[in-house]
Amino acid sequence: MTQNSIRGPLLIIGGAEDIQGECEILQEFVRYAGGIKARIVILTAATESPIEVGQRYSALFEQLGAEDVRTIDTRCKEDAYSSTALQDIEKATGVFFTGGDQVKIVDTIKDTDLDAAIHRRFAQGMIVAGTSAGAAIMPDMMIFDGDSQTNPRRSIVKMSPGMGFFPGVIIDQHFLQRARIGRLISALMQQKEAVLGFGIDENTAMLVIGNKIQVIGEGAVTIIDESGVTHSNIDNILKDEALAICNAKLHILAKGYEFDLETHKPIFNQLAVSS
Repeated sequence: MTQNSIRGPLLIIGGAEDIQGECEILQEFVRYAGGIKARIVILTAATESPIEVGQRYSALFEQLGAEDVRTIDTRCKEDAYSSTALQDIEKATGVFFTGGDQVKIVDTIKDTDLDAAIHRRFAQGMIVAGTSAGAAIMPDMMIFDGDSQTNPRRSIVKMSPGMGFFPGVIIDQHFLQRARIGRLISALMQQKEAVLGFGIDENTAMLVIGNKIQVIGEGAVTIIDESGVTHSNIDNILKDEALAICNAKLHILAKGYEFDLETHKPIFNQLAVSS
């Protein structure tokens, strides 16, 4: 997989990130958004409590030193055509998608003027971040529902179009905490265009810059690589029958470890070895 190098970083958070202690993950977001010169836009489309959630993240980002923080509240699709919202995106150095329901993000923002503006600024170098539901939307095809704690089968996962910031992969969040390895494998094997699946634990994130991923936070990122699979029964099973795959690769990477998206190999840097 070769990612487009003419784009901003992505910070994809597995949910439940620290917002009371050191706020390591959110610090990295503000840092890549410009530090004390950061102009951040919070997108609350996913949540049922947009005012409260927007205020909470606004206070956090201001506490971390961001120069300007604004919230775009898209409760309906018409809000994604607001001239004020579009102006805020044009000035932003970082966009942050909150958690909630990923389907609501897609329903209210995808294929709108706001969507086009975010992608344009992303291509120009602006960082895009998302937590929980905001992480789920990152691929071109996203998981929007599924069963946990079960073996891989066709029926345990439901997919729909995502926002397309990180095409050609599958992402799942709250990964260890909700035992989602079965549904990640099921989703990955059903998407012919994707060969890498990433499961991100809570209070953990992966920072994607160019063709490299770095793990941040207290948990791990689980990577399923099916590019070398020599056998699968995915095309021959019914929806409730067990999935079989042979020669898939599994990587579990903790804080400081990196992953090369071109070679599909982990990178063992000094930080990871010494931590």
